[in-house]
Amino acid sequence: MKATMPEDPGGPKVAGPGSAMMGWSGAIAAGALVVVPLWMLLGNSAVLGGHPALPVLLLAAVALGLLWMFFLAKDSGLNKTRRLTNRGQPNRGQPKRTVSRWQLARSIVVRLTAVGLVAGLAWLNPFAYDPSGAAGQTTGTTAEDATSITLAPEGKASAGLVFYPGARVDARAYQDILGPIANAGHLVVILKAPLGIPLLDTGQARSAMDAHPEITSWAVGGHSLGGVSAASFAKSNEDASGLLLFASYPADSMAHTGNLSVLSISGSNDGLTTAEKIAASKALLPPTARFATVVGGVHAFFGDYGEQPGDGEPRITRERAQEQIAAESVSFMDRLRAAG
Repeated sequence: MKATMPEDPGGPKVAGPGSAMMGWSGAIAAGALVVVPLWMLLGNSAVLGGHPALPVLLLAAVALGLLWMFFLAKDSGLNKTRRLTNRGQPNRGQPKRTVSRWQLARSIVVRLTAVGLVAGLAWLNPFAYDPSGAAGQTTGTTAEDATSITLAPEGKASAGLVFYPGARVDARAYQDILGPIANAGHLVVILKAPLGIPLLDTGQARSAMDAHPEITSWAVGGHSLGGVSAASFAKSNEDASGLLLFASYPADSMAHTGNLSVLSISGSNDGLTTAEKIAASKALLPPTARFATVVGGVHAFFGDYGEQPGDGEPRITRERAQEQIAAESVSFMDRLRAAG
């Protein structure tokens, strides 16, 4: 009686091309997981100089890609060994490797997920510090650690500013424009946001404030998305007595937020935080909020990181714009100290 083979539970099979597609597409996806993170780590100083979360994520992606490559090579080696073993043996052909449709669909999902991860990592590549020295260097001391840059004045400071960078912008890009605040006798702490996204930790200013109990009057500030995080922190923490917004506005209404002092500085030619958005934000801020406009200024003039996609065309030099921004910021911090 002729024996029958049990039905393969894997379902319908896809021969040859499907198997080949899994091989080369997996190699491409695994290679991208290695190459793109290494390109970011080695090619952009802002990655290793920023918050450690991004380098850790990139190294994890590299490790995942290398592990994937190892299993692909191991699988390829086993298949080659099988073909060599079968060669020349009677009644043993060279059947093409087949995969089930479920395996093919699963491999497509995995590879698309890997491509999405690589694209996300590439998007996180930060705008690096591009020094211009427009506003001026600090005359005090500069200290940097894994999560912040501190600009300390020469004398004793009683007022301080904790600053959230814009999304994906190197924290060092704000050293020059905030340097005059430190030169005027105020402490400045520039935060390094996790993955370069300030909204991932809106409460990050708390650790900086707790580390300096000598400061009696605190302001929080930020550029663009960093300003949104600063506003959120100021709304939830009464010991923040000032809010300094660079081309930014709050996400929620702060119209009734106590005695909070607010200064909003914007550029008239900003293509991202437009003049219309700034005008609409007035209703979200306390009635006492002050607004200053750099005529001809653009979004990227609020830091030193080069041009930014989607920005407007400037009608003023970076140097003159940053001089105005720095002067307004120093006056704001001086008033905060006097009221403190």
